[in-house]
Amino acid sequence: MRRLFYSTLLVLVPRAALACPVCFGQNDSPLALGINYGILTMIGFIGSVLAGFAAFFVYLMRRAHLAEQQESGVIRSADAAATPRPHVIGHGPQAQEGTF
Repeated sequence: MRRLFYSTLLVLVPRAALACPVCFGQNDSPLALGINYGILTMIGFIGSVLAGFAAFFVYLMRRAHLAEQQESGVIRSADAAATPRPHVIGHGPQAQEGTF
């Protein structure tokens, strides 16, 4: 029953109602140009966000590699003083016995 209803509805609805104005109308109109610019803008925003994530993870990888080199003693003390060491939880000063 449902299939018959939908097929009847598709036959009765004109084809112009099924097409969007850009596809059905002129593809060189200002509306089509605005839609294209909107798509390019959204792609630019998405690309910049993804590039920011990638840059952040590259930064984290470099910092981890630098910390690993400092802990293994590969970097000399003069080089270590020039580059900041990332804060690592659990490697700071420990509380004395009997204190909070």
